[in-house]
Amino acid sequence: MKKNANELLESAKEEIKNLDKGDKFVVKDLFKGYEWNKIDRADRLRLGVLFLSWVQSEGKELIKIDDKTHSGQQSYIKL
Repeated sequence: MKKNANELLESAKEEIKNLDKGDKFVVKDLFKGYEWNKIDRADRLRLGVLFLSWVQSEGKELIKIDDKTHSGQQSYIKL
């Protein structure tokens, strides 16, 4: 079953628990490769916007917004 962007956001937030303090990541890293590849490009972009918005509003204690990668993906650091 295909997940919508909000369900993907919940999956990403759940996966953060498996990261160690100081780990640097992009949203794609929170999904297994085959899972990420099954997500439509539009949904991946929407998920990126939702994740950034979530970090800015609720996730500040968990996640620090880092620089963008050379490919333009927003990177984050787990606090």
